[in-house]
Amino acid sequence: MRSRYTAFSMNLDDYIERSWHPSTRPKDLAAEAKASPRPRWMGLRIKRHDVIDDDHAIVEFTARYQLRGRMFTLHEISRFVREDGHWFYLDGKFPRR
Repeated sequence: MRSRYTAFSMNLDDYIERSWHPSTRPKDLAAEAKASPRPRWMGLRIKRHDVIDDDHAIVEFTARYQLRGRMFTLHEISRFVREDGHWFYLDGKFPRR
């Protein structure tokens, strides 16, 4: 999770694509990534990390970002899967406030 946050904050689009599981990765991820303007990521807080089994985990986090001069918070509960020794982001849910 932290590596994906870093990739988003540094605009490392190739890493974001490689760390997203092919079964759920958007087809036009490259086009979405190049959208303008991009958010400026300001901080990450891991709220919880639950290991389901050796190859599945859940991470709940909040990430702060700035876009067009306004501050926002992304709150997500993400699912990850490990295949061939590599962790991949599957998907996430956005809890209600």
